[in-house]
Amino acid sequence: MTEKTLSEMAVEVLTTADGREKTAMSRAYAQQWSEARDAGTPLQIGHADVPLRPSRPETPRLRDPRDVPRRRPGTEAGRIAILHAVAHIELNAVDLHWDIIPRFADTSMPIGFYDDWVKAADEESKHFNLVCDCLEALGSHYGALDAHAGMWRAAEDTVNDFMGRLAVVPMVLEARGLDVTPGMIEIFRKAKDDKAVDALKTIYAEEVSHVAYGSKWFHFLCGRHELDPKEAFHTLVRRYFHGALKPPFNEEKRAEAGIPPDFYWPLATEVKSGH
Repeated sequence: MTEKTLSEMAVEVLTTADGREKTAMSRAYAQQWSEARDAGTPLQIGHADVPLRPSRPETPRLRDPRDVPRRRPGTEAGRIAILHAVAHIELNAVDLHWDIIPRFADTSMPIGFYDDWVKAADEESKHFNLVCDCLEALGSHYGALDAHAGMWRAAEDTVNDFMGRLAVVPMVLEARGLDVTPGMIEIFRKAKDDKAVDALKTIYAEEVSHVAYGSKWFHFLCGRHELDPKEAFHTLVRRYFHGALKPPFNEEKRAEAGIPPDFYWPLATEVKSGH
């Protein structure tokens, strides 16, 4: 059994550049955490020096979102581009979920907090590999196309704000995944790409719990600090989130994840009739 603390494990994942290597390490450490918990001998959370940015492979080249070309989903090249973008999101999610552990280790949290984020990081690692497998089945690979350079911005902006991190990453960015994934599943269903449909269905099913972890621990910290969760969420999203919250929203899945409509509709750029 390793003597490493969970924070040290997290930093090792963060400082591993290759996506397949990063996710293999992530899954191995998640298993170690889980086995130690099951044995009643949980690993120490500890402390570690966290890099501001995770290590990344030489490719994909990271570009401003406006410079990443858009491709038509009705073509194979367009579907490869969608999968590449999803792989990039999943790899960033692996790092985001490991980063939150050592980044805010000075804040005392119940052990269930660490259970949740290790599990989320493990699942995001699985998702990255599923999507990479789909890309390779289509003759491509992660790194073959340029990717969005802004994915880590939310992490950098909230580097000193635990509640801000929870508000923006799981409760805004990952919740957005719940909105858009059903449409992606339909694109690949029409293309009869069963492998991609199965991968996206797995991501969609498991992403709900990641958003729910964010909501649960955000509410926990609001309770600790005697803050109104809805007001705190609005304040933090306005402070740290630089995009727009755009409908349509997947209200059913968001509610399942513990985010009611009065959290996100007031922040939306347009108001749907009836709201």
